[in-house]
Amino acid sequence: MAELSVEVAYAGPEGQVVVALVLPVGATVWDAVTRALPGLPAGVEPDPGRLGVFSKKVAADRPLEEGDRVEIYRALILDPMEARRRRASREG
Repeated sequence: MAELSVEVAYAGPEGQVVVALVLPVGATVWDAVTRALPGLPAGVEPDPGRLGVFSKKVAADRPLEEGDRVEIYRALILDPMEARRRRASREG
């Protein structure tokens, strides 16, 4: 059976973690995320709608390719426009 080597990366307040995996050819992004869960910080709950490969958002059912780096994105705490408004009011 052919296999792929991939990484699953997560960065959050808990720290940054990269989990190296070997999966069968045909595995999806979500397969990699679920296999990496034990190696991620406690409490991390990946959202299938917030995943990427090499900084590009992808669907959870996208097939993996050799060497892919799957990234688990967190929800935004603050809307980017609101963050700019707050910075502008402090600086102004």
